[in-house]
Amino acid sequence: MKKKHSIDKVFLGLALTIALLGLFVFTSASFGLFARKGFSLQDLFFDQVALGLFLGLIAMVVAIRFPIDLLRKYSLHLFIASVVLTILVFVPHVGLEKIKGAHRWIDLRFTSFQPSEALKLATVIYFASLLPLFKDRIHEPKYSLGIFFGVVAVPAALLLKEPDTGTLAVLFATLLTMLIAGGAKLRHFFVVMAIAVVAVGVLAFVKPYIMERVLTLFDSSRDPQGSSYQIQKSLLAIGSGGITGRGFGQSIQKFSSLPEPTGDSIFAVVGEEFGFIGGALVIILFFLFGLRGIQIARRAPDMWSGLLAMGIVILIISQSFANIAAMLGLIPLTGVPLVFVSHGGTALLFAFLEIGILLNISKLTKPIK
Repeated sequence: MKKKHSIDKVFLGLALTIALLGLFVFTSASFGLFARKGFSLQDLFFDQVALGLFLGLIAMVVAIRFPIDLLRKYSLHLFIASVVLTILVFVPHVGLEKIKGAHRWIDLRFTSFQPSEALKLATVIYFASLLPLFKDRIHEPKYSLGIFFGVVAVPAALLLKEPDTGTLAVLFATLLTMLIAGGAKLRHFFVVMAIAVVAVGVLAFVKPYIMERVLTLFDSSRDPQGSSYQIQKSLLAIGSGGITGRGFGQSIQKFSSLPEPTGDSIFAVVGEEFGFIGGALVIILFFLFGLRGIQIARRAPDMWSGLLAMGIVILIISQSFANIAAMLGLIPLTGVPLVFVSHGGTALLFAFLEIGILLNISKLTKPIK
């Protein structure tokens, strides 16, 4: 029987600090939406606070106390269930009508649910349970590459259909990191990356919006009223914040020109209101969060729980840094939210659930000094 310790309080403290800061920033960014037509204070905060924060904290507590081995036992069932949920977004009268060209939500009448969040976590759980079964053969390409592409194929097909290429990129990076951590050779990493580059090239021609995002990365002035609009307004907001920012609630861009001030662009609000110092603080907090999470993963009592912990950490960190990097014009726009900060009740709920699972694993590790 595995010896249990107390949960990692440092990791919990970092997660709650980011979440509290996120609620603080979200409240300020919301002022910009209230000034626009079609946005309801009640709907916005019900989704974020009632669904995301309140239910998320409950989910975290349950996950901390949940028998972690049951996740491994039923990992395939969870994966299949998440796939079925994701398919429902395409079913008429179940999935919401296309919003901004995408099918990503299930209509629950009183709110909406984004099943891709469940799909991400379930895929990580299933992949973590699968790799130890092949630990003696994972160094062979037919096993490492076969397992990787075999697992990623179904989520990739669904996420491309929605479309949600940002989430697919995050999941791809997470599974690839888990594959290498699970014992695959480094050359397998380069093979996967080469295939990924070719796939992105093909997608760029098949899906014009991907090509537009790539071209905008190299020339942000090419279409100021189209593909370049969001990044230009984001950089303007961040740049106008200077070193210390305009102050809480004082963002100008969020009231009119900044797209998605509570969503994809919320880091731009951080930069404008809290300046370089505020933006750097957010990045440092996520870095420390990731570092502590990796320490927990490395101290896990077995391969399965270690890979699961690693997967959850990379899932959260890669998405967060992808959002920040996109807002700084360092990578193409991804459309993924900033974890714990951006609007999205489902995303916040699953973020807390993932933290709970990681804290559960931390109980099985020797305390980090």
